[in-house]
Amino acid sequence: MTQPVDVIWWITAVEIPAVASLFWLHWRMRSELLSRIEHQRSHHERDICDLRDGLAEFKLDVARNYVSIPYLKDIEKRLTGHLLRIEAKLEPKGTCQ
Repeated sequence: MTQPVDVIWWITAVEIPAVASLFWLHWRMRSELLSRIEHQRSHHERDICDLRDGLAEFKLDVARNYVSIPYLKDIEKRLTGHLLRIEAKLEPKGTCQ
């Protein structure tokens, strides 16, 4: 009869508090992890917005200060010429309709 009492005492005195403390530890770690993830997410979203704003400002600065109108017209003429040559090569020659 002493064996069942020892097992019940062991479960009551040791196992239940150990399992309860493990459950509490798991719950606390999970809540801390979720709060850290949310903090990181908001921090990254703010950084992404800052980077996008900086990139837009840089693009605008480049467009204002580094590209000249004659250079753009020259590029447009060259691209148009290349596209017209490609189109001429792709058109079938001597086809009857």
